[in-house]
Amino acid sequence: MPVEVPKGVDVALKGRTFSAKGPKGELSLEIHPEIEVKVEGATVKVHRPSDQPRHKALHGLVRSLVANMVMGVDEGFSKTLEIIGVGYRADPSGDGLRILVGYSHPIDYPAPEGVTLECPNQTTIVVSGADKQKVGQAAAEIRSFRPPEPYKGKGIRYRGEQVRRKAGKTAGA
Repeated sequence: MPVEVPKGVDVALKGRTFSAKGPKGELSLEIHPEIEVKVEGATVKVHRPSDQPRHKALHGLVRSLVANMVMGVDEGFSKTLEIIGVGYRADPSGDGLRILVGYSHPIDYPAPEGVTLECPNQTTIVVSGADKQKVGQAAAEIRSFRPPEPYKGKGIRYRGEQVRRKAGKTAGA
């Protein structure tokens, strides 16, 4: 399945390096030596040498990475995190965040390169950028400071994430 390149995005293949440049930034990727990538006009095609399971897997991987690069430099990616708990909040500080989630100290999280951190309010964090892997990694690191717990549901969770609740202790009869 070819990857369609939207207007405003420039793609180039130099040797084994594929690069995409668009309004949201510039990304590059080193292509696996067994996989062949061709740029034909406004499409990018990925070919594999055989139908072996290894080549099929590499083909799908490279095609997904190329498609994510093209989409990232055109539209970008974002993940939204919600902070739930009394007194839990996040505030922008410099180029990162200051997160208060029930510890004796605030957590200062610097924004990774190529990732933007925004706080529309004190209980919402929006992680955005052109590189899907960096956006997902930054969101996972922020969530790991206080993952949602199953008894009261407090913590940092992705928007739309379902947290299974447990009953907890009950008083004896």
